[in-house]
Amino acid sequence: MAAQEKKQATTTDRQATLTIDGKTVNFPIFDGVEGASVFDISKLYAETGHFTFDSGFMSTASCESKITYIDGDAGILRYRGYDIDQLADNSDYLEVSHLLLNGELPNAKQKTEFVRRINNHTMVHEQLHFLFRGFPRASHPMAVMAGAAASLAAFYHDSLDVNDAEQRELSAFRLIAKMPTLAAMAFKYSTGQPFIYPQNEMGFAENFLNMMFSTPCEKYKVNPVLARAMDKILILHADHEQNASTSTVRMAGSSGANPFACMSAGIASLWGPAHGGANEAVINMLREIGDVSKIPEFITKVKDKNSNVRLMGFGHRVYKNYDPRAKVLRSTLEEVLGELGQINEPLLKIAIELERIALSDEYFVSRKLYPNVDFYSGIIYRAMGIPSKMFTVLFAVARTAGWIAQWKEMMDDPKNKIARPRQLFTGSAARAFVPLEKR
Repeated sequence: MAAQEKKQATTTDRQATLTIDGKTVNFPIFDGVEGASVFDISKLYAETGHFTFDSGFMSTASCESKITYIDGDAGILRYRGYDIDQLADNSDYLEVSHLLLNGELPNAKQKTEFVRRINNHTMVHEQLHFLFRGFPRASHPMAVMAGAAASLAAFYHDSLDVNDAEQRELSAFRLIAKMPTLAAMAFKYSTGQPFIYPQNEMGFAENFLNMMFSTPCEKYKVNPVLARAMDKILILHADHEQNASTSTVRMAGSSGANPFACMSAGIASLWGPAHGGANEAVINMLREIGDVSKIPEFITKVKDKNSNVRLMGFGHRVYKNYDPRAKVLRSTLEEVLGELGQINEPLLKIAIELERIALSDEYFVSRKLYPNVDFYSGIIYRAMGIPSKMFTVLFAVARTAGWIAQWKEMMDDPKNKIARPRQLFTGSAARAFVPLEKR
């Protein structure tokens, strides 16, 4: 694996040839360690006067990265060469964070030091309490999180120089450590309960759940089954290659913006229902169905091409096979429901029946609409007593390690330059201004 980590994209003997207006231009082809090869079209405009057009970046590699590899057809997700199920079953979130940031799993000494440095930054500045109070109690927690993450730049001036490697590292520790604290504060603020300070003798996921659910008036013990389930969810969501929010973080960072601003930009992108908000949409769908007896009617609407009804939590933009993260969470869901005695909870009954239909109905099977990670994570959060508005916030907590690793990789890249996509302009051609009285 270490040898693979060090391997760079290599030029092949093959070239892509483009002939346009009688002129032939060759473009080098690069091979990665795995996955599709790429044509280097960076000189396309200079050579031909043309750009490419690729709406949604369906066939465009925006960067070179060593962090995450996905094969959607085969249902593969790997962090730094490790299959996601191996990490979820055998590692923990902070160990995976070290892997994403540094390229290797830590040894015992390295892990102890990494955890110590994270724990050194779990508290947030006390004045942030006043920032939260500026929001209405009914605010969506993602709005609060975007503001709170960006505000960190106002408090930590000693880690804003993006050209200083030590400051970049300090920002990474601060963000991974403080995001759970901010998320728990957003939750507590929405419920009217007092903020709970981090307890650094706890594990990362355990501490997060304690800040979410404990109160000053009585002792609270975090259920270890739920803590482990949360840890797995954090690992599974830690990174996912160049998705919308990660690309947003990279694009914001390419301008030299400080890392806290970049994380806020990532949170805003993640908020979209087609991205991080998908697991919240799953619960909303289950509520709309309301009862198991109404599932056949709902499925009929889903199959009707003239209907706007969608089956949320099934299928994936990247995975054309079973989402490898969903496989891990399927067994985790059973553990959580068994521990909490919620097997017969009405909403969960609807979810289980939907899953059964989707895995057996030819309509869904032929379209490869398998349950994805959002389907199971939303149900697990629901079982834990986490309100649906907090689902995307938890996604942001998990994705922080991936965002900061991707940002750090970009900043360390000597080829990094400000992102500036091109466009196909279809507006008005040049025209003369007409004075107001003649229009």
